[in-house]
Amino acid sequence: MARRIIICDGAELARLWSRIGTGENEDLTWIPRDDEPRARPTGFRTLQGGLSAEAIGRLSPKPGNEFAVVSEETAFLRTAVSVIGKAVPGAPILALSDRVDPDDLPDHPCLLRTGLRSLIRDDIDEEFTHLSNLRRVVDIRALFEPREKIGILLQPDPDPDGIACGTALRALLGRKSPTAPLISFGGVQRPENRAMIQALGLDVRTVTPDELDEFDGIALVDVQPSVFGESPPARVRSVDLVIDHHPERSGYDAVLKDIRPSYGATATILTEYIRACGMELRQRLATALVYGIKTDTQLLGRETSRHDMAAFAFLHAHHSPALLRRIERPALPAAGLRALGRGLVSSRVEDGVHLLVLGRVREDVIPQVADLALQAEGAEWAIAAGIVGSDLVFSVRNVGYVRAAGEVVRAVVEGLGVGGGHRSMAKGIIPLKAFRKVYGGASRERIRVALHDAFVIAIHGEDG
Repeated sequence: MARRIIICDGAELARLWSRIGTGENEDLTWIPRDDEPRARPTGFRTLQGGLSAEAIGRLSPKPGNEFAVVSEETAFLRTAVSVIGKAVPGAPILALSDRVDPDDLPDHPCLLRTGLRSLIRDDIDEEFTHLSNLRRVVDIRALFEPREKIGILLQPDPDPDGIACGTALRALLGRKSPTAPLISFGGVQRPENRAMIQALGLDVRTVTPDELDEFDGIALVDVQPSVFGESPPARVRSVDLVIDHHPERSGYDAVLKDIRPSYGATATILTEYIRACGMELRQRLATALVYGIKTDTQLLGRETSRHDMAAFAFLHAHHSPALLRRIERPALPAAGLRALGRGLVSSRVEDGVHLLVLGRVREDVIPQVADLALQAEGAEWAIAAGIVGSDLVFSVRNVGYVRAAGEVVRAVVEGLGVGGGHRSMAKGIIPLKAFRKVYGGASRERIRVALHDAFVIAIHGEDG
């Protein structure tokens, strides 16, 4: 936690700060006033030399330290902001006052003004959190301001959290698509994610590693370079910015990193950035971010922190319910409905697994059917499988508290095809030629029996 240097204007405000409660990481200083007793408040030391840049320098501030100035006098706050800015350029400053107008304070790149007596200790800690997030926004903007073209790189087949975060970062930088496009090494596949892009008027451009050379800045959101394989492209191993909520990985360099594994969604981090800098939050962006949090935390029911809940509540007041419904309920084509009907005829829940074999279908129908199949009574796992071209493609969903779907799919396709995914959703592809070679055919019944048995073994083991 960052060191906080507290500067109080007089003994009365210093004692008030003590009554609110002091943190272990706070250095408490005060400046005596002429009109009050000079008895030292408990825990405080006098700021020797008064309010000056030299006095601030004697406190030995380090990069990353944060300041709080407590006063009800405009002149005191103005002087404090100026001398701190002179002693520690760009230092984050929290000005606490019930009387001073924020417009009366001097310009400073990382300054927040909040109330004083109305705050309880938690409020002050929250304001410092806002200040830390504001500092990150200031650093990110300074990093990318001179860059002509920035690539905002998402994971292959980007999910709602990544798409929302890329859009939010672009807005925070004050950029448009031509100078800060959302890019990915793989196109958007899931119907809901396509519906999200269409409804929000977005575009995720598919690029090759060689095409990264056209950008003079690269930012990764909701992803780290390790996702791109054991030997990611050189341009991805050394990037400008990484913002992510997944556990931190090694093997790459970044000028700036903000990785918070305790958060349930990267969209929460970007929401905190937006709140900290006071950026106007438009409905479409709020809807994208709320959907990102909703999908990554399964509606605040999985791996959720208090930060996710606070961000979700903030976004909920700004989002469009109608737009969110359009994203969450993409149209299922008539052919998909017929395939669903064929699959339901022979489907049943066995060993907690609900498997639907759809025959030859459009690929985007398969994940939609998998979502529906998980609603069956007794189903802990849902699998929808269909033939697309020369491949058997299947989507997997689970209830979230069982074995990770990505691990199970990798076990099922090992030696036959490719697959993987997240804890509660995954995808696998097996060439029909390979499937027939192992299982002796690819009729619907053969597919149903083979996949069911393979999944039961992968989920429960050989004795499952």
